[in-house]
Amino acid sequence: MHSSFQRSKIKASLASVIAGAIIAFALPSPAHEGEAHGERGHGKAKAAPTKKQGTHKSADVRLVMPKMDSAKGMRLFASKGCVACHSVNGVGGHDAAALDAHTMRTVMNPFEFSAKMWRGAPAMIAAQEEAMEGQIYFTGQELAHIIAFVHDDAQQHKFTEAMIPANIRKKMHHTHGPKPGHQKEIGHGGKGMMHK
Repeated sequence: MHSSFQRSKIKASLASVIAGAIIAFALPSPAHEGEAHGERGHGKAKAAPTKKQGTHKSADVRLVMPKMDSAKGMRLFASKGCVACHSVNGVGGHDAAALDAHTMRTVMNPFEFSAKMWRGAPAMIAAQEEAMEGQIYFTGQELAHIIAFVHDDAQQHKFTEAMIPANIRKKMHHTHGPKPGHQKEIGHGGKGMMHK
């Protein structure tokens, strides 16, 4: 009798497992729930929700941090014309703030730097149009390199007037109405202002 009771208990458990599997199979899974309501993605099922609603695994976020190379940023700082208004290591224009790394916070979020640029965008674009005869455009990768240069004190010590391309140097001699702009400002007479 004891073994017959055990057998009936096992059969009942097995039956409930099978019934649960059939119900689960018949209902749409969370991963395909949107498709059951006529929503279709790009041929891929939506990821099942994580344990905490509203949180995402890093694989779900479609972002990648660019590699930041301060040496490339130094070249871009000159070739793109940033140097026309900003100085680094005493080299460059003075219409806008100097961008010497030693005057900045030890650590800075690169997105905060971009946010500061965005806040000053109207004035910056006006200055670019005056000095460079048009707005300067950057790719995200170029901006990443420039931000790296702006925050790399050692790399900034390598920046000299000789690195400014001739076409940019010519545009640095723009005028502010009747008065000359940068004729005596490039590199402070060729001498880099090395900080202590």
